[in-house]
Amino acid sequence: MTQLDLPTVIGDLISVNHRLTRLAATVTGNTESPAVWRTLSVLRDLGPMRLGELARVSRVTQPTMTKLVHALDERGWIRRVVDSGDARAMLISAHPHGLAALDGWRSELAQSLAPTFADLDDGELETLAAAVEIVRTRLERSRAALVESASSTGPVA
Repeated sequence: MTQLDLPTVIGDLISVNHRLTRLAATVTGNTESPAVWRTLSVLRDLGPMRLGELARVSRVTQPTMTKLVHALDERGWIRRVVDSGDARAMLISAHPHGLAALDGWRSELAQSLAPTFADLDDGELETLAAAVEIVRTRLERSRAALVESASSTGPVA
């Protein structure tokens, strides 16, 4: 029996996730930039933040994020609100319309991939659901620890 190596398994999980996302986007024919969905996901998961922080967390340059925010604002998918800690600064937050669009996109991706996984037996489906829950729990735990440790040092991804 092959011994499992945690870094290898995590690397494989990340790689498979990227492949799965690319396949879903290809199958749906969705031409929206992945940066749009990533930006809305960041705002949903992390809450309002300044443009520079949003760019950093979303892994794009600040000029690119400025364009993304402008496009999302035109669609009514984000809101700009004054930062209560610094009235000169604006925070960007997801608007319910943007969150609905994100949910719709995720549903579209899931529906497009359902045929790929339609032949899973109950045990495989339970294993997949358990794996998702393990990853979700670890990510939430990691996020909570980062927020706690950085509460005095500024925003956290």
